[in-house]
Amino acid sequence: MSPLSLKLIQIGFLVLLWVLVLSVVAVMRSDLFARRRSRPGRAERSARARAQAARSVTLPTPEPGGAVAGSLGSGVPASASGTAGSAAGAAGTTGAAAAAAGAGGTAVATSGKAPKPSRPPKPKRGAPKVLVVTSGPREGTRIELGASSVSIGRAAENTLVLDDDYVSNRHARLFPHEGAWVVEDLGSTNGTYLDRTRLTSPMVVPVGTPVRIGKSVLELRK
Repeated sequence: MSPLSLKLIQIGFLVLLWVLVLSVVAVMRSDLFARRRSRPGRAERSARARAQAARSVTLPTPEPGGAVAGSLGSGVPASASGTAGSAAGAAGTTGAAAAAAGAGGTAVATSGKAPKPSRPPKPKRGAPKVLVVTSGPREGTRIELGASSVSIGRAAENTLVLDDDYVSNRHARLFPHEGAWVVEDLGSTNGTYLDRTRLTSPMVVPVGTPVRIGKSVLELRK
């Protein structure tokens, strides 16, 4: 092959390469210009849509005195007027009720007398007054009975603390009920016994009847 033909082939390849580059650049420019032109078109269409929507909405025209003339227009449902009327009526009713309640409350406050403080009920005759430990580590301990319950267990927060391995932390409690005292087991491990009967529910404790908790025996006395 002659040098002239090689030169022509090289020139032809260069020409084809430049044609390819120019075509790519032209396509890219056309895409960029098309995007720029399309953006204003979308904005204009959205603006027109908002304007048409605003024109289609009709607002009610208020009359002198605050009432709405006629119906509320085609853009507002008829139920809105009923809702507004009912809300106004409810507000008026609430205000009237509040005024009446205020007046009534004032009358009661001015005419009524302050209630007298209630006195604690007196203990019935023959009711036990003291809890005595008759046997066990705390033998001889006496606890005066009042209106509050007496908790029994190994934990320090109990009213009667029994240092006994057979006693649970919160073992049992004694509480007053209608002039008598009732013993209740609080889910202890070894149980609470009224005389020889293990408790399955709260029971009234007669005076002098032993209550057995672990190694201790308790009695109610007058």
